[in-house]
Amino acid sequence: LKRGKGVDVVYAQDPVSVGLPALLAAKILRKKFVLKVVGDYAWEQYMQRRGVAFVLPEDFQDIQVDFLSRVKRFVERYVARAAAHVIVPSNYLKGIVRKWGVDEKSITVVYNAFAPELVREVKEELRKRFGYHGNVIFSAGRLVPWKGFEVLIEVVKELPDTTLYIAGDGPERKTLERKIRELDMEGRVHLLGGVAHKELLQRIKAADVFVLNSGYEGLSHQLLEVMSFGTPIVTTDVGGNPEVIEDGKEGILVKYNDKNGIKKAIKYFLQNGEVAEYAKNAKNKLALFEKERMIDEMVHILKNV
Repeated sequence: LKRGKGVDVVYAQDPVSVGLPALLAAKILRKKFVLKVVGDYAWEQYMQRRGVAFVLPEDFQDIQVDFLSRVKRFVERYVARAAAHVIVPSNYLKGIVRKWGVDEKSITVVYNAFAPELVREVKEELRKRFGYHGNVIFSAGRLVPWKGFEVLIEVVKELPDTTLYIAGDGPERKTLERKIRELDMEGRVHLLGGVAHKELLQRIKAADVFVLNSGYEGLSHQLLEVMSFGTPIVTTDVGGNPEVIEDGKEGILVKYNDKNGIKKAIKYFLQNGEVAEYAKNAKNKLALFEKERMIDEMVHILKNV
């Protein structure tokens, strides 16, 4: 309220914990309110509840849920509908926000900016540093159910001379540790936990294939990082992924938790050395995510709201 008196627009980058108080302040001050939505907060919170079966964000909009989830769903919809304009980072999320009752004309897709970071070391040097031997599959993300790490571990079990490294932490760590023990994969699957960003990029560059078996992605910044290094990508055809990866062009798209599809795609990249075209296409695609373009689009929206 104090800082909003001399401004023209109140801009919030979250629909609930930040968005609700920002909206209330904007209403009191009679200022225009603009909201950015990068994910479905209510769905993400619901999916982290114990014993909840996986449900797509699209389906979550209409199903019966517990009281607390209904409140969160109501809040994010109320905030989004009250905004003069809503910004989303993908056409997929635009579709989700439209389900909240927001007019399509009030929603603009602005792809997030991405500036590739340089990793000077060559792949062979990095593989030696990290002790990579044989075929190396790398994946990263918060250890939550919809990231599909359990299925990825099962896939690697069926790929000889292949090791899987997973960077990230989260509530599913103990579940994944148990899965690794059950499959007798202690020497072939490594949960790295939280990894410094520089090391994460180095490990991505050193890997043979990057796999993101996710049931939901708004628009994955992680995929953009992988594309900048030319590491072959296997990911799911969900959420904003198809906006980043065109199947057979920048990478290979598969169905979520499709073991056979994931295994087939990984084997293609491991057995087919002609991945240069994929890497070239991936680096060309990054032009859509240049910082200057994002700033220009944001300025236009904020000036004309």
